[in-house]
Amino acid sequence: MRELRYSINVTLDGCCHHEAGLPPDEESMSYWTAEMERADALLFGRVTYEMMESAWRKPDTGTWPGWVDAWQTPFAEAIDRAKKYVVSRTLGGVDWNAELLRGDLGQAVQRLKQEPGGGLWVGGVTLPLALANLGLIDEYEFLVQPVLAGQGPTLLAGLRERIQLELVDRHDFRSGAIALRYRTTQITA
Repeated sequence: MRELRYSINVTLDGCCHHEAGLPPDEESMSYWTAEMERADALLFGRVTYEMMESAWRKPDTGTWPGWVDAWQTPFAEAIDRAKKYVVSRTLGGVDWNAELLRGDLGQAVQRLKQEPGGGLWVGGVTLPLALANLGLIDEYEFLVQPVLAGQGPTLLAGLRERIQLELVDRHDFRSGAIALRYRTTQITA
């Protein structure tokens, strides 16, 4: 059974807007590239899919635009070639190595998790909240940025029940950011 990992950048005060933290640097991009390559497939909601596609889809020319620096190319290549599943009620279709997931979210994701393989990765804000409320996320990975945003969407706002986590890995970055990876645990009475 494949596990589902939720990974996101987050500020110290819980803001998870993609522009609220530190700008990506070579070290963090290398880290995210390795994480992306460990996943069999990526799971996105519509907003995250469209945002990632606009930034990281390789142009038809086969050449990355000038704003993609050499140190960003491995990440760009990894996300561009990755299998993607998109949860959306409004999109009529997707491409970019993607497939739409329709119908009951819990059942669709449970089917994906039951397939053989190394793991699934989900990013974004809205879809992970729905998956957390369904108890479908096995690991949470937060790249905590040494920034206080003071505003913006916050991490898992609206979570219906407390989820107990156990720290399983930590990675410190030169920038002061810290990647923390947690597994869900069962609460015993």
